[in-house]
Amino acid sequence: MFFSGLSNTDICIFSAEPLQSFTRHDLEAFVLIRQDYGEDQMNEVVFGVKDDKQLEYTPEKCIGCGTCVMACPKGSLVIGSVGAVARGLIDKDFLENQTELCIVCGICAKTCPTGALELKQAGESVNDNAYISVALKDTTVNDNCVHCGLCEQICPQGCIEVKQWLSNDGTASVDGETIIDTECCIHCGWCAEVCPAEAISVEKPFEGTWVQDDKVCTACRSCVDVCPCNALFNPDWEAGEIVNKVEQRADACIYCGACDMACPVKAITVTKTGILPEVDKKTLLEKKLLNAEMKRPTLTSTLVIDEDACLGCGNCVIVCPVNATDEEVAAGCLNDVDGKKILEVRNGVAQVVNQDLCGSDGACVMICPVSAITLEKREV
Repeated sequence: MFFSGLSNTDICIFSAEPLQSFTRHDLEAFVLIRQDYGEDQMNEVVFGVKDDKQLEYTPEKCIGCGTCVMACPKGSLVIGSVGAVARGLIDKDFLENQTELCIVCGICAKTCPTGALELKQAGESVNDNAYISVALKDTTVNDNCVHCGLCEQICPQGCIEVKQWLSNDGTASVDGETIIDTECCIHCGWCAEVCPAEAISVEKPFEGTWVQDDKVCTACRSCVDVCPCNALFNPDWEAGEIVNKVEQRADACIYCGACDMACPVKAITVTKTGILPEVDKKTLLEKKLLNAEMKRPTLTSTLVIDEDACLGCGNCVIVCPVNATDEEVAAGCLNDVDGKKILEVRNGVAQVVNQDLCGSDGACVMICPVSAITLEKREV
């Protein structure tokens, strides 16, 4: 489901306001909100079949973290266009599978923190404690809860509902019920952090490290928009000020790696250092995931420009995170829009210079005032 209320003409590089339009709230028109899907609306895609085993993928549960890609022994899983998919700018899923390579071993399903991948045998789900998503303890709330509603307001996945009513015991107090949808919960810990009564218990899937190269980061916010935990943010800035780099809220991070996958300039490095749930045969998963480099995403989209519609304004050239490393763009020379890395304006029309350098974050698509740029699915 897409939010309405903004058009892409509301976003202009030449506005007197700073580019704070690249925020989770102001870009609601572009961002796909996973919690709007009920279980009955989720699609199950068959990724592979071998004998009586079947691997299924539920796109609505996927957060684009690439953990499964790290674990796959045959390299059959492909992830790409993470930023564009998270922003709802391309009609595709985070993940694809090259079925001719897949041996339906199920290790991808074992490492998936959200249960987006599922192995079935003879039509029945194989859900035992060898799967991280199964071994994760449910987020729970105890009797200390005062039903204040802070957890409901802060949950980035909208999976908490707090019901409140006036008590009927003669006192001026509030009773209520706090309900947590454990199928939707991604174990970020926001609810436990803000709970004034310390009534909520959360187990996270991973511990790890998050490192950003501030010299490379262009503050494009692709990582912010893809983060399922709302663990990344830009500090506020005023018009005329230098845009602040992205920062991490470590207490809310689950070290899934979605931001690493989404960054178009490879400024973020996420490393898993521990698997926190008590998973059966944990050693196997640790060998696959811990202290290992995230596998780089594959280019799964293509930039397409409608030359008849293009105004040649150059907004796309300037806002492109990869182009932002250009000395002229970095220096604020906004009229020099030719000779760039990915996009340039040539003879009054935007042109794609090098498709292979595209980070598929979709900033150019969002900035175009006439919708002349689109991202289309590219076969892998």
